[in-house]
This record gives sequence, structure tokens and C-alpha cells, in this order.
Amino acid sequence: MDAAKSKSDSAGKTQQQLAFEFVTALASELSSGKIDLPSFPDVAIRVRQALSNDNTGVDQIVRIVGSEPALAARLLKMANSAALNRSGKPIVELRTAIARMGYNMVRSAAISFAMAQIRASEGLKGLAKPLESLWRTSTYVAAFCYVLARNHTKRNADEAFLCGLLHGVGRLYLLTRTPLFPEFLGDPTSLAETMRDWHADVAKAILENWEMNDELVQAITLQDDVARAHSGPADLTDIVVAGNMMAAYIDHPESLALNMSGVTGFRMLGLDENNCAEALAQCRDEIEALRQALGG
Repeated sequence: MDAAKSKSDSAGKTQQQLAFEFVTALASELSSGKIDLPSFPDVAIRVRQALSNDNTGVDQIVRIVGSEPALAARLLKMANSAALNRSGKPIVELRTAIARMGYNMVRSAAISFAMAQIRASEGLKGLAKPLESLWRTSTYVAAFCYVLARNHTKRNADEAFLCGLLHGVGRLYLLTRTPLFPEFLGDPTSLAETMRDWHADVAKAILENWEMNDELVQAITLQDDVARAHSGPADLTDIVVAGNMMAAYIDHPESLALNMSGVTGFRMLGLDENNCAEALAQCRDEIEALRQALGG
């Protein structure tokens, strides 16, 4: 009787009420200060925790990564990719791979592995399409951030790569919570609005919980602030803002030229409507190689 009544009550709610309940539950989770991604693999958590300690050595990372063969295989695949191993000399040992790649790329490998595990989660099978779409976008943004940092700034390209890969972590969290509100999931308009309004705050809470550095957290939190102005050289936020937009128009560079005016990140990187399409064309092969390095 109670179950039937609950179902009837839910069916009688407006989409606005369902959206409000979703956001209220989300706000409660955020206020707890311990927000984290559900279904996040234990090994990825251990890698993250180890890398947040400045005293962690390569041997400890090797032991953690080596405890999960699938993660070890993914890391070696990245280390041997055309994009990250310019010498072409095969890397067969984890220790060598980690030492050469650096910790930011190890983080990226662990996050890539975790994203694959989340997408394969039994409880999220109904979200296969949006999760796959978000992952595809994240790989493009990561690749663009890497290329932009390396070619147009003096910033660390590996950190920019990691930042781009994590830019959608707030959206990912929101998607993983929607099965608790199936009626809300059936309303793409309300879901898109909630994603737009909340993803940055959610990402900030997650990344602070993961003890990511302040500049990376700021870049992901401010990724939608296309008019942001600041003094000094281009920073990580400029890179993510520009990388985000370039990924959105990957198949339509002519539209990118029309929409980039007023986006200060491009100006800070020395890009405008005249040279951006050329820069996009020149790095297309590298972008695909970087995406392939991340795997599925």
C-alpha cells in the first residue's frame, strides 16, 4: 500500500518539483564536504591518495598500480602511445613508464581507468549513451588542453591534460546520481539545466576532496567563464576555457571562428579567428593520438 502510494505521489509531481528534489539532495551532499564519485575503483582512490603526498616515491606508485593488472596495462599503453613516447622505444616496465610519464600522467591513466569502470557499472547501464558522450568530450578537451599548453604557453602540458580530462567530473557525478530520480532523468531539459547550473560547484567539491591543487580546481570551477579577465600570462583556466570550446567545435571549425570573439582565453593564448582554424588543422593528428592514448 505504501509503495503504491509512493509511486502515485511521484507520478503526480511536476518536473519542476522533481528537479527541486534532485537539487535539494545534491545540495545536502555538497554540504557534507565529503562528496565523491560512486563506483570509483579502490585502486584509483589509492593512486590518488598516494600522489597527493609529496613524499610518495615511484616504488610505492609501482606497487599500487601493479596490484591492478587492468590499470597497469592501461598505463603502459599510454606510455607507449605515439603521442607520449616520441622515441618509439617500447616501455615494458611499470617503473620506467611511471618515471618517464610523470605523476600527472599517472593520475590521468588512473582516472581514465576509473571512468571506464564507472561506464561499465551495472547500476548505470541505462546511462550508457550520455556517459559515453561525456567521456568522448573529456578526451577531446584533455587533448586540446595538452596541445594548447605545450604550443601556446609555458605551462606544464601534462597538468593541462589532466585538467582537461577532469573538466567534466561534475557532470559525471550528476549523471551517476540520476538513477535515484528516474522521472527526472526522463526530462532532458531539466537535466541539462541542472548540469549547467551545478556541475562547476560539484566538480569543485569533488576535486577539493581529492586534494587537487588550487589552480587546477579553479580552472575547472571557472571553465564556463568565457569573459574572465586577468593580468599576466595565460593560465590553466585560459587553457581549459579554450580547450572546452575547441572540443565543442571540433567538427565545425568555421563555427568556432564565429563564436570565439569575447572569449578571453583565446586572446591570452594568442589565438584569434584568423589563426585558430589553422592551429586546429595542424594539431588534428596529435589530438587523435592523445585521445587514443587514453583508451576506451
